[in-house]
Parts: sequence; structure tokens; C-alpha cells
Amino acid sequence: MSSTMSRVPVGQTEELRERSHGRAAWQRFTRHRLAVGGLVFLAVLIFSAVFAPVLAPYGVDDQDLFNTLQPPSREHLFGTDDLGRDVLTRLLYGGRISLAVGVLAALLSTVIGVTVGAIAGYFGGRVDRLLMRLVDLLLAFPALFLLLILFSLIRASVWSVVLFLGAFGWLYLARIIRGEFLSLRQKEFVEAARTLGVSSSRIIVRHLLPNVVASIVVSTTLGVAYNMIAEATLSFLGFGVPPEVPTWGNMLTGASSYYTTVPLLAIVPGLTLTLAVLAVNVIGDGLRDALDPRTVR
Repeated sequence: MSSTMSRVPVGQTEELRERSHGRAAWQRFTRHRLAVGGLVFLAVLIFSAVFAPVLAPYGVDDQDLFNTLQPPSREHLFGTDDLGRDVLTRLLYGGRISLAVGVLAALLSTVIGVTVGAIAGYFGGRVDRLLMRLVDLLLAFPALFLLLILFSLIRASVWSVVLFLGAFGWLYLARIIRGEFLSLRQKEFVEAARTLGVSSSRIIVRHLLPNVVASIVVSTTLGVAYNMIAEATLSFLGFGVPPEVPTWGNMLTGASSYYTTVPLLAIVPGLTLTLAVLAVNVIGDGLRDALDPRTVR
């Protein structure tokens, strides 16, 4: 057995080890029933949003002013809004923007936060102090209020919302990654890599980042949920995605005048947003347990 393993090239040995880790992580994830349920629900939402033009019974902007505020029926499963538009159709198309804003802004925040935190934690010294003072300065400003001021001066768009949510969402992740790197850079395997002349960038990417994957995944999933709620909040306050663009936040805004008379207009997008955020959070919890073998359930 040992002689057979000794004849396996080093590259293939590392690949086999990564595959075994991947299978073990997947098995741990599948034991987390809530996470699996959240993944299935989120997959259904993403599928419905991507194929909205095929699944939607009507056009996204089709209006029937003779059938406004209609209750659920065979023709309109969730009824119609104040302009006679099909609520189910708007819900499907709205998922496209709401989910895209959450994911893209979270990915942007992750890239910035991991980069800043890794550089600060690995190099330390003046670089660490400079970057952390920048983080402290940005944390001193309430991001949501800054966005409200900014979008009151300029017209918001989907991409501007993604850009600004991503630009203000990386600060806590940078602190987390920096703290873990400060601890990991003193480990023996890092010292050994330095002794062998391995470059700093390779040590960071190949040796240190794999050890903080769990923190990155959890922070990113929480970022997706936070950004979806932030987009809905901005849209509800009238400072988010333009009203003509269907999002779950804009649907809640449009239903604000009918909370008591036609509550379904608010319940449908509100409940969908709540379940989507809950699904993302439980998926993050399951991924954390799966990627961190030290976590015991």
C-alpha cells in the first residue's frame, strides 16, 4: 500500500487529497438539513429569476387598467397591482435584480475585504497600521446614510447600487481576515515556506487563504443577505433602483398605499425576500460547518 502511494506523483497526491476534502465537506454539508433546504429553495428562486421570460404568464410591463388591484385568480395567481400588472410576473422579474444586487455586491466586498485584510495581516507593521486606520475611518461613517445622501444627489441605477453597497461592505471582513492572518503567519508551515524562498503572494494565496475559507464563505453569504435587505430598504425609501425596474423592494414601495386594503401586494414580495434572506443565512451556516472540520454538531 505504501509502495503504491509512493509511486503516485506529488501533483496527483495533492489533487486526490483535495478531492477527499471536497467529498468530506459535501457530506458534512448534506447532514445540515436546514442548509440543504435553504439551498434547494434558493436554487428554485434563481431558476425562476433566470427563466422569468419563459415562466412569467405576462410581460413585465403589461398593464390592464380595467383590472387593477384584483384578488388572486386563475388568470393572476397573486392578483394584480395598482396598474393592473400581474404580481407573479413582477415577482419573478424582481428576483433577477434583487438576487443579482445581493450576489454582485457581496462578491465585490469579498474581493476588497480579503485583499486588504490579507495584506495588512501578512505584512503587519506600517502597512497594517495604515490599512486599519483607513478601515476605522470608514467605519466611523454610517454607510446607509451616506448612500441616502449620495443617491439624493445623483440618479441611482442597478450598477451604482451594486458598486456602493460593495464599496462599503468589506470593512468587517477585512478585520476578520487580518486577525486570522496575524495568527497564521507565525505558524511553522509559513516559516518553512519563507525559508524555501516562496514568494509572499504565493504564501498568501496557496498557504494562508485556504485556512480562512470558512470565514470568507460565511461573510460572503451574510453579505448577500445584507445587500438584498439594503437594496429593498433603499428602494422602499425611494433612493434605490429606479421605480420602473422591478425589484422586491420596489414592489414593497408600490404596495405602501395598500397595506390595509390589499395586504397581499406587500405580503408576496416581503415574504419572498424574508425567505430568500433566511435561505442564504442557513446556507452560510451549513457551509461554515462543512468547511471547518473543527465545528462539531
